[in-house]
Amino acid sequence: MLKLSKIISRLKSQANPKNVAGMARFGINPHNALGISIPDLRRLAKEIGKNHPLALELWDSDIHEARILAALVAEAGQLTENQMGSWVKDFDSWDICDQVCSNLFDKAPFAYDMAIKWVRDQREFVRRAGFVIMAALAVHDKKAADRRFIKFLPFLKKYSTDERNMVKKAVNWALRQIGKRNRALNRLAIKAGNEILASKDKTARWIASDALRELKSPAVQKRLRKKCG
Repeated sequence: MLKLSKIISRLKSQANPKNVAGMARFGINPHNALGISIPDLRRLAKEIGKNHPLALELWDSDIHEARILAALVAEAGQLTENQMGSWVKDFDSWDICDQVCSNLFDKAPFAYDMAIKWVRDQREFVRRAGFVIMAALAVHDKKAADRRFIKFLPFLKKYSTDERNMVKKAVNWALRQIGKRNRALNRLAIKAGNEILASKDKTARWIASDALRELKSPAVQKRLRKKCG
């Protein structure tokens, strides 16, 4: 079993300053970043295996890539609401937010409740996390009933006027993923999108028009018909 000190040393040995500069250009916070790719982190996570105590230590290291690695080796069944709340407060970059939410938090037994709780939070990355979880659940939770996603739609409409970049893109993402789940949800997501589009708010109209373009597209409609038929 790899110890924390060896993993940190290994991560630092793979540091790539050029990649860090590239991260900054893509809007990723370069604070304490090493510039290691996601595929490389996934390979290391596979070598380590699931290890929740180690995940907690990796998170506490405050190293950008170590925190992404933490989400890959943590065990969703051992998550607590307090731990999730502690980690989400540390989110300072969209990639960490998205990796943690779509690789770990969406698998927590209380993911649906946390998503709704967090979108109500005013903090930018906390609200984004809530919407990212909604998007991830729509993709990953194959057996969930439609009613669980229908419950999300009022929150997408309510916060569609949040002009902060990290939030509006996550609202758009969640609307698109819910609407691509099946034909029934596609119709409801398009209805919600049209209601958002009717707003005079510039951000809301961007969210809706972009999502509706995909949800109404021939490619999506064909795939949903095939899935249904």
